[in-house]
Amino acid sequence: MMTNLFSVFDPATGTLSLNWMSMIMLMVTPNLFWYSPSKINLMLMLTLKSLMNETILHTKNFKPSIVLVSMFLLILINNLMGLLPYVFTASAHLAFSMSLALTLWMSLMIYGWINKTNMMFTHLVPVGTPIVLMPFMVMIESISNIIRPGSLAVRLSANMIAGHLLMSLLGNNLILNFNLMMIMMWLFMGIMVFETAVAFIQSYVFMTLSTLYSSEI
Repeated sequence: MMTNLFSVFDPATGTLSLNWMSMIMLMVTPNLFWYSPSKINLMLMLTLKSLMNETILHTKNFKPSIVLVSMFLLILINNLMGLLPYVFTASAHLAFSMSLALTLWMSLMIYGWINKTNMMFTHLVPVGTPIVLMPFMVMIESISNIIRPGSLAVRLSANMIAGHLLMSLLGNNLILNFNLMMIMMWLFMGIMVFETAVAFIQSYVFMTLSTLYSSEI
């Protein structure tokens, strides 16, 4: 039972597995979608513009904002793709989320320690820390900094996999009872609305936390 429940999250389901191909959905979007005016395109552009302005307030530069907003769009599309039937949910795997989080974190650390070494040391000791507690604060801040990519990745993957597991568990138990399945269909619709909201929220949270981490450099 548990093997069947978690098999939907198996990234390799055969010799010629194309599950990870769902990640390139953004790349195969027709160019006319971006160039031709439409309500969906207008709403997307307005959303990205507001996110860009928000990230610029923290980073004080538009260059990292382009990377962060692009990462938001990539995660959002993968989250929404996972809600479609028979589509692999790449963002529910640590291989996907950890790759994004670890790459961003390593880039910030390398840039910060090479170009702004004094500022990086300053962040290890908060203002007003007693001299006696300074060594402990350095260790605590260092550990909290090291686990940042892990917390970003686990937060995204755990939230995306939770709703899918709930729907898989309920669906497997309702296969043999058609009447109960029709009654529970309203519950499934509510879960789908909730999962759609989670897809947007987790993409925004990932981008916002990454923005806050980059603003410390």
